[in-house]
Amino acid sequence: MAEPTTATTLHTEQLVNDTLATIEREREREIVSRRFGLFDRKETLEQIGELLGITRERVRQLEKAVVTRLKTAAEQGSLPNITEVQATLVAELSKLGEVARVSVLSERVGEDGKIEQARIAFLARLCPELAVVEEDDNYYLSVAIAKSYDEKAVKRAVEQLIASIKKLAEPKNIEAIAKAAGIDSPEKAAALASTSKQLATLNGRWGLVKWPMVNPKNIRDKIYVILKEHGKHMHFNEIAEAIKGSDFKRKDVTTQAIHNELIKDKRFVLIGRGIYALKEWGYEKGTVADIIAEVLRKEGGPLHRDEIVKRVLKSRYVKETTILLNLQGKPQFKRVAKATYTLAE
Repeated sequence: MAEPTTATTLHTEQLVNDTLATIEREREREIVSRRFGLFDRKETLEQIGELLGITRERVRQLEKAVVTRLKTAAEQGSLPNITEVQATLVAELSKLGEVARVSVLSERVGEDGKIEQARIAFLARLCPELAVVEEDDNYYLSVAIAKSYDEKAVKRAVEQLIASIKKLAEPKNIEAIAKAAGIDSPEKAAALASTSKQLATLNGRWGLVKWPMVNPKNIRDKIYVILKEHGKHMHFNEIAEAIKGSDFKRKDVTTQAIHNELIKDKRFVLIGRGIYALKEWGYEKGTVADIIAEVLRKEGGPLHRDEIVKRVLKSRYVKETTILLNLQGKPQFKRVAKATYTLAE
């Protein structure tokens, strides 16, 4: 995504009031302001109908008629300040990849908050050069430059991105995803991906929202991401510090809580004193004696002490003396020659 730059500030409350002032009937102004949440939370057709003493269908009809009139006035250049609003939003969208979530636009040209976002989305709906992607189960409320994307084009492009990510089968950087999806600009691919509720990003990679590596939902997922990113075993204290210094949304977890989750989750294997690794790296649960026994079983016969130590250290982060003490002190192992051991019968 483009780096933040100084943007023109839109005074949305005044702009919305100026727009509403062009609507002659008070009832219609009330419907628009309540339906789009311009001064308070958004209300349903039923709620507004009950308040005004009209049917749900009549509210819908009036809303549609008023918005259509406002759009026509905007196209004709007779809606106050809409040209300036449009110019500001188009300029910001051009920096953001030609499409962006309303929440992002709100932070750049106005203030944060649901009402501010509702006002920007409402004003964008009236701009001839802009297209609005309505929020639903799969998409965030977003705005695009109309000459590049209408709502259907945004959704088609996002579906293409999702299909490509599924084929890649793991999180990738946006350059790789853009290439796989046939999108010539990584910035545009990132902008499109950000409108989708099915996609998430973390540490420079994008993937499906259900993948822990880009959307860790709990402490266990965060531990998994930290270990995966680190690429090798870590002490639970190191994992705790890494989570506290991460970009995770919630990272105020205690070291004890992290240790407890490491013990419970089968994805993690204790390989030394307080040291954990991922099972997917080839580690198996068990004591040092269990690992020695597995090494000897795989060999199918006696092994020299040094070779046993070498193989055990591949899956356990322990001192050599710990391995030797287990070899010499456990009844399941017997010495068959000088410094050579096998499994007891």
